[in-house]
Amino acid sequence: MSIHEIFMPALSSTMTEGKIVSWVKSPGDKVEKGETVVVVESDKADMDVETFYEGYLAHIIVEAGGTATVGSAIAYVAETEAEIEAAKSMANSGSAAATTPAPEKVPATAAVGAPTAAAQNGNGSNHKEGRLVASPHARKLAKELKVDLTTLKGSGPYGRIVAEDVEAVVGKAKPAATPVATPAPTVAPVKPAAPAVAAPIPAPAASSAVPGQVVPFTTLQNAVVKGMVASLSAPVFRVSYTITTDGLDKLYKQIKSKGVTMTALLAKAVAVTLQKHPLLNASYSDQGIAYHSDINISVAVAMDDGGLITPVLRNADMVDIYSLSRTWKSLVDRARAKQLQPDEYTTGTFTVSNLGMFGVDTFDAILPPGQGSILAIGAARPQLVATPDGLFGVRQQMQVNITCDHRIIYGTHAAAFLQDLAKLIETNPQSLTL
Repeated sequence: MSIHEIFMPALSSTMTEGKIVSWVKSPGDKVEKGETVVVVESDKADMDVETFYEGYLAHIIVEAGGTATVGSAIAYVAETEAEIEAAKSMANSGSAAATTPAPEKVPATAAVGAPTAAAQNGNGSNHKEGRLVASPHARKLAKELKVDLTTLKGSGPYGRIVAEDVEAVVGKAKPAATPVATPAPTVAPVKPAAPAVAAPIPAPAASSAVPGQVVPFTTLQNAVVKGMVASLSAPVFRVSYTITTDGLDKLYKQIKSKGVTMTALLAKAVAVTLQKHPLLNASYSDQGIAYHSDINISVAVAMDDGGLITPVLRNADMVDIYSLSRTWKSLVDRARAKQLQPDEYTTGTFTVSNLGMFGVDTFDAILPPGQGSILAIGAARPQLVATPDGLFGVRQQMQVNITCDHRIIYGTHAAAFLQDLAKLIETNPQSLTL
């Protein structure tokens, strides 16, 4: 008898548990080695997970909506149809691990294939090594609307099929309540005790929460909570600076029509300044100061369903402003669709948080774990200032506030960085386009 466990994979270095978004396969379905069987929500993204086994999906332990710790079993795959019932019996007895004879069993850390990374398929095709590349929502929608995904051309990042591609074929909008309709038929016949492990009710958005209601944290919110609590162990200090932005605002108006964003401009300015201040781009380690070879700027983005994520503009000091802006747009779109790969939000060396777009004058930012600094940017406002010739004038000015890890960075280091950042923005913003 050959029955294998499918384990909850570790999709990022910080992941301790994952949430099952949806099962692509149902109990009894034939599965091929390397085929996507389940979609898992890691800390900050939804990932397609493949199986290393060929056979039949015999039994689902953790239903859609449920969570499991990394390395724990979430389903069983039987090599033959005749073994499906045996797998169910093993699940009900709770002794599958002890009774599974697996002489060729893959270790828990490798029992589930790596997440399908559409971003690696650089030719724009929606097939990767012969397998279809589509978002979990697109797969579910196609199944409900009876659309053959193999006939579609993806419009998502790197040719990935997204829900809008499916909708375009049938000429209709997304069904409003698709996520809750499909699991019901499959649970009762397979596992009579299913009500005891029913999937939790999805947490409503903050705008729809009922007063007095306790809304569970999402996986993303839990990840943010853990990160923020961890950051409290670092002694920090903050330094503020006022920067005149007339030149930067003028440049932005000139190149905005070419797709350049203010976020990209600010990230570029920070990255270029960090070239002169490598200590601000470093981080603390038990062995000493960890200097990073690349300047990767994380930018905080609020998610619609709660929490935040920090997509990373890698080598922002070296990439031209137009490419940087295109990359930023792609990162934000995929972040909000929960399609980022782990290295697209975990590799930052310096973080920028911009609340200026909300009219905030100044604020303190919390230091992210594993980094030495974060820059909080407020809104640019017209201010009456004294000019060098002794007169008064109106200038656009913004407040920036840097939070630094005091174990490796001191006040003079932060002040010198802010001084050079202000000099770049105030006197030579055109250099950001070179």
